[in-house]
Amino acid sequence: MINKTVQSSVFGPLQDLIDDPQVEEIWINSPSQIFVARGGQSELTNLILTQEIIQDVIERLLVWGGRRLDVSTPFVDARLPDGSRLHVAIPEVTANQWAINIRKHLGKGNNFDDLVTLGSISQEMAEFLKESIYLGFNFLVSGGTQAGKTTFLSALLSQVSAIERVITIEEVFELKLNLPDWIALQTRTANLEGEGEISLRRLIKESLRMRPSRIIVGEVREAEALDLLVALNSGLPGMATLHANSVRGAINKLQLLPLLAGENIAQKFITPTIASSIDLVIQCSIDAHGMRRVSEISVVTGRCEDSVIEIESVFKWNGKEHIKGLGNLDTLKSKRNRIN
Repeated sequence: MINKTVQSSVFGPLQDLIDDPQVEEIWINSPSQIFVARGGQSELTNLILTQEIIQDVIERLLVWGGRRLDVSTPFVDARLPDGSRLHVAIPEVTANQWAINIRKHLGKGNNFDDLVTLGSISQEMAEFLKESIYLGFNFLVSGGTQAGKTTFLSALLSQVSAIERVITIEEVFELKLNLPDWIALQTRTANLEGEGEISLRRLIKESLRMRPSRIIVGEVREAEALDLLVALNSGLPGMATLHANSVRGAINKLQLLPLLAGENIAQKFITPTIASSIDLVIQCSIDAHGMRRVSEISVVTGRCEDSVIEIESVFKWNGKEHIKGLGNLDTLKSKRNRIN
């Protein structure tokens, strides 16, 4: 835990917002437009700073996180002293002002008991997921921004056996595991000479040489989807998150992302690989009142026709409660038997 005095000197005038347990995210559009999110709802604060103060705070935070920001690198992601995640964009990518987001790590909902208490999942869903993790099935957690994907991924990982060796792969360190055999890997941007970049694709490949029992990719965005699928298809259990608005949308997006890896990647290879490699898709959502919940859990049966991958809903939120669908663990067990 970082010393409070040191943390205060790093965050400066933002410290009160950082300390507020109700504040989930802070974003700065301009020195006079500083917003926060509480309970999923945004509000304008009465805090007014100067551009010089903002730049001074960001520079201190970037030094702490070991990242840089300049004209050649106008975007940056960094981990902050309290575990929060910082994102900054500067002109000329932005029109005039620095655009700053600080997504706080609140530690709520990081286990199934908390998620059941919060109403995000039912007890029946929790038991289903626990058994799925025990059986070594592969998970894809999808959802929109701020839907709780990373938090739910942490909850899934809280159920992983202590005897497993887990490798996490992220753009910026966010996941915090309570496991004795855990290695966390993070990407690195290129230096001023344009050298030294370490991508998610490289980290996935390197992780396979580290004797993992399970690999976790914080977020799949681009061609690293291919490397993840190849790893999962080899029988190594894994989990990942992905931006999508539905279970079907997540599967469709996962069919497209590997094509970014090169012209020699064919859809006729990608589709059956996804069908055999991904077992469960979990859709996270946030409603207009800021309530986060799992809106659907579906199983990927392993069957596909042309480019359509078959899925079966296990649980789905109908607006009032989670209802059971056709999918179940027997579907996944029979899938594994067919593959093996």
